Amino acid sequence: MTTAVDTNIIVALWDRNFELNSAAQSALDAALAQGGLIISAPVFAELMACPGRDQAFLDTFCRDARIAIDWKVDEATWRTAGQAYQAYAARRRRQGEPGPRRILADFVIGAHALRNGHELLTLDGRLYRAAFPGLRTVIL
Repeated sequence: MTTAVDTNIIVALWDRNFELNSAAQSALDAALAQGGLIISAPVFAELMACPGRDQAFLDTFCRDARIAIDWKVDEATWRTAGQAYQAYAARRRRQGEPGPRRILADFVIGAHALRNGHELLTLDGRLYRAAFPGLRTVIL
């Protein structure tokens, strides 16, 4: 089983908090033992915003960590992400919140994992369970 990795897992891996980065490393090791690891293009783009991270660093990191990068986000994934984002915004409006607080990238990441039959390793299980009920999630 290939495991898609959410941005927050890699950020946790790089965190100075030993318990957090240790837990992230253990989760990545366990997922790798069960199959491959992959990140979607939006995860790569989000990781570039981390201090001290650039394309060369991320390319080397992904290669060394044996994390594949899927640069293609097809129409079906965009449509699935849009539908999930639309439903999320509607739930927030019903609850009296003025507009969406999550960003579209979160929904593209979830839709990418779902449409490609991957499980998703994340710190944010609540969002993905609500937005993508059929998505298998591994929560750190």
